[in-house]
Formats: sequence, structure tokens, C-alpha cells
Amino acid sequence: MTQKQTQAQAQTQTQTQTQTQTQTQTQTHSTVRAVNHLTARWAARAASGGGGTVLTAAGVWPLLALLADGSAGPARDELAQALGIPAEDAAAAARELLAALDGVRGLCAATGLWAAADLPLEEGWSAKLPPGSRGTLTGDLEDDGKVLDGWASDRTGGLIERMPVTLRPDTRLVLASALALTLKWAEPFREFPGHVSDGPWAGRSLRQLVRTTSSLALVRVAEGPAGPVTILAVTGAEDMDMDVHLLLGGPAAPAAEVLATGIAATRGALPSVGGDALPDGSPGPGLGIATVDAFSPQPRLCVTTVAFSLSAEHDLLEDAALFGLLTATDSDYGHFPGISTSPLAISSARQSAMARFHAAGFEAAAVTAIAARPGGAARQPGHRARRAEVRFDRPFGFLAVHRASGLVLAAGWVTDPDPAAEHRRGAAGPLAPPPRSGARPPAPPSR
Repeated sequence: MTQKQTQAQAQTQTQTQTQTQTQTQTQTHSTVRAVNHLTARWAARAASGGGGTVLTAAGVWPLLALLADGSAGPARDELAQALGIPAEDAAAAARELLAALDGVRGLCAATGLWAAADLPLEEGWSAKLPPGSRGTLTGDLEDDGKVLDGWASDRTGGLIERMPVTLRPDTRLVLASALALTLKWAEPFREFPGHVSDGPWAGRSLRQLVRTTSSLALVRVAEGPAGPVTILAVTGAEDMDMDVHLLLGGPAAPAAEVLATGIAATRGALPSVGGDALPDGSPGPGLGIATVDAFSPQPRLCVTTVAFSLSAEHDLLEDAALFGLLTATDSDYGHFPGISTSPLAISSARQSAMARFHAAGFEAAAVTAIAARPGGAARQPGHRARRAEVRFDRPFGFLAVHRASGLVLAAGWVTDPDPAAEHRRGAAGPLAPPPRSGARPPAPPSR
């Protein structure tokens, strides 16, 4: 082969690799958009009840995609609509998503399949599952339950102790996913017991978290259908691939609208303005900005929020249409010929989820299971500097987001923050609030 031929071959290989990478990136972006769309729709429904909640659509979506790949008829059409992609592309997208999750630092992801020993599985379908994900249902409900619970606890580091499925004598197949993320903050908060002066948390002694940073760009304001939403990025450490975004709307803004605005803004689908470009005054809910006399020209952003712990149990079949499972629950018919020649219908679909946001970091986990049956010194100031303060002292939303792709890994709404620990007689006094550096901006009004 001549030198020119070798160069031409190398150039062709490079072009092919570039095209493949571009195609893969396009598919990844499409999958992320689809998962985030399901997150937004699910969060809107889950948060509409007025209580706190946490959910992980990134744990549900690949299971629905695997089901769609093996489905037929109306069930296939409904699953494709819920997924936001054609059913014939679902299996590849699920594998791509699971592989991407597996590469996220700080995140553990797993998929599991257990089938009755006598259930014939289509090899073409089961081969698309991640390696090491297969197990057998023995028919002994107690023993099988222990195996499934052990898998859930092991895959989430004990954050979720039980598989959210009730085994029945006629359970033929269980398809499950587990996600567990552990995130340390790049800049930890200081915690102290404090009281909120007004609003729904007024008078309560709470675990308040405070920190001061030099970047106003961490706080942004986006304009949503229900008004402005303040978005604070709490960044993970350098060895983490995730951040948590706190979302605060106006006092009357519905939780669903605040979460939807936050999801759209974090993935770039909705414009937002960073704190370094916002005007002085109160440009967003809970946010105050001012240019003041200071000892240093460096800007300061003071954040006050609360620690919270949430857990939630979701029965996906209560809103089966949202997840494309309405027809698939009809046991009079078999809906998954691509999974097994034995007729199957969905009998249970549930998710157990939890989240904890504290001074040092954030943890969240979710296990989702779908079962089938038959049929986070005095001196004068010499400079003018910008000071911003943001307070999350009433119900707010949060998103745990993969930094590189914008994939929302967990979402939720906080209505009941953690109470401050009671002071014991003879114990050391509570930690005092940390001092504020420089002059403070005007307190942000309750918008």
C-alpha cells in the first residue's frame, strides 16, 4: 500500500469515527431530553398534592424502554408516547443511558431481571440487558422477597432497604433498576439551629445551612409561566460529575411550574440570567443584590437554606397513562411477545426514592420495580463591591443534575425541612450563625 493510500485510509477512518461520535452524541442528547421530559411531567403531578416528594425518572425510563422493545400492539404505542422516542429505538437508547449512568462519578446504577424458571425468555430481548443482571424467581415468595430486598439494599448502599414490589403466586417476571448517588459539596455549608421569621416555616427551629462564595454566577433567575424562579447551583466536588440546583418561585407559584421552569433552565431550553448580570435590588424570589462599600472588590454570594430528608413511595400504576402502562395492565391479553412467548401483563410498577441534603453533601437513591404476571480588625472600606444574598426559607424544589449532559438524576419538592436537634442540658451550646463578610444587601422580599 502506498503512502497516499495509507493516508487516505487513515483519513477515512477518522471521518468515520467522527461521524459515529457525532451520531452517538445526537442520540445521547435525544435520550437526555426524553428522560428530562418525563421528569418534568412526573414531577408536575407528584408535587401537585402540596406535600414534599422525591422521584427519579432516570430510574423508570430505561425500564419502560426495555418493555417497549418487547411489546406489541396498543401497549407498544403507549410506551413509545411515554418515552418520547419510537419503540424500535428504545432498547438501544436504554443501553446507552445505562452505560452513561455507569460512567458518572458518584453514581451507582444497576439493572436486574428475575424470571420464573419455566418462563421462556426471548434471547434477543434478554441479551440487551446489562451483563450479570439475570436472576430466577423460585416461586417461594419469602425467599424470593429476601433476594430482591438484598439486591435493592446492596445496589443503593443501604439507602433503599426493600424492593418496591409485592410478589404474588402468579408473578412471572420482575424488572428493576437501582440508582444511588453520593455527592460532596465543593464548598461545604456551616450548619446552625435557626428560626424562620415568616412564611409557612415561621417559628420553627430548623437545621439552617449557610455558606459564602465569591461567584455570583452560581445564582440565576429564569422567567417561567408562573413568574420568576431563582435557581442556585450547589456544585459538587471536583471528583464528582453532579451538581444540585435549588429552585425558589414566588409564594403563590405552583410547585409544578417551579420544577418545570428549573428543569427547562438547567438544560438550556429556557433562558436565565446569572447573578453577575442581574441588576441591584430584588431580581428574583428570595434574592437580594446590592453594590456596597466593602473591604475587597471581590463579589460575595451568601446562601441560606435548610437541611432536608425526604422519602417517597410512588405507585406508577396510579397514573398508568403517564408511564405508558395503561393497556399493558390488561391481563386479558399478552402485551410483550418480544419478551416471552408466554403472554405477560403488568401487575405492579412502583418506585421507592429518598434524598438527603446536608452541610457536607447530598445523597439520593431510588429503586424501581415492574412486575409482570400472566395474560444537596476595624478599618475603613476602600472598595465598592457587589453583594448578593439568597434565602430558601419556604417550600422549594431541587434537581440533582449530571453536569456534562444535563440529565436530571433526581427531582423533588421540599415542604418539611429537618428540625434542629434539641439542646441537651449540660451539652455544648448550639453553633452560632457564621458572620457575614462585608455589608449585606437589602433583605430580599417575599415574592
